[in-house]
Formats: sequence, structure tokens, C-alpha cells
Amino acid sequence: MRLVTAPLLSAMLLVGWLLLVGSVSAGHIVLAAVLAIAIPLWSERLRPERQRLGAWGAAVRLAGVVLYDIVASAFVVAGQILGPEERIRPGFVWIPLSIREPYGLASLASIITMTPGTLSVDLSEDRQHLLVHALHVDDPADLIESIKRRYEQPLMAIFEGDQR
Repeated sequence: MRLVTAPLLSAMLLVGWLLLVGSVSAGHIVLAAVLAIAIPLWSERLRPERQRLGAWGAAVRLAGVVLYDIVASAFVVAGQILGPEERIRPGFVWIPLSIREPYGLASLASIITMTPGTLSVDLSEDRQHLLVHALHVDDPADLIESIKRRYEQPLMAIFEGDQR
């Protein structure tokens, strides 16, 4: 069994403790070291399994797409809010999901929520559908297709190795 199971966490605990107490005396260094080793050992069973990312190229492309969508959506939402109220058609849409990996699901929900004008609201019990609220929904099928193509497919390549 390794004594230091999470080196980064241990280093952060050691430095954090010393900063918290504001002293680098021998006693505090020893106590910080004990805590830095004991806490990760004790909490190891609580940490989820480490996720390995597959397609780094897909991750970089997805980051660019998400950044572009956030900026572009901010302008679209501003125009909708400042324009006539009757032109806004909010709605809820259930997105059928192909992605099954928990980190991928969490990433998808986060991306949707970060993008202005959309919000991930709920995940079905069977994790087959994600409920999304959009500020403006002309065609639910278009919203579904866009989310699946722009976000879900790259996330599947990143987390599940699906190269679609």
C-alpha cells in the first residue's frame, strides 16, 4: 500500500495547513505532514475512480466550440431580452442521451448550463434523457440535434473513446 495515495491532495493539505496556522515551526510541519498523509488514506474510498481522458484533440476542439457558443449565445440572449417579449419562446426539451459515462454526463449538463439561454434541469432516473430549458425554442428537434452533435458526440469521444 502506498503511503501517499494522492500526492497533489497531500501537498495541498500540507501547504494549506501551514498557511492556515501561519507558522512553519517543526511541530506544525509534522502535524501538517501527518494530516497530509492520513486524510487522503482515510478518504480514498470516498473518491470516485480516476477518469482517463481519451481523445485529447476532441477535448481541445470541444473547448473551442464551447467558448464560441458561450460568447455567441451571450449576444443572442442579450438581443432576445432587449427585443420584443413576444419573440421569446421558452421551453423545456428532453434530450435523449447516448453518453453513459458519469463524467461525460456531468460535463454535458455543465456545458449546457454555462451556455447563456440554456439550462440543464434534470436527468431522468435511468440516465437516458436530460431535461433542458431553453430561453428560445423554435424547433425542439433542432435543439436536440445541435446539443448531440456539438457537445455529446465530442464528449463520447473524450470519455468513452467513441470516435463518431
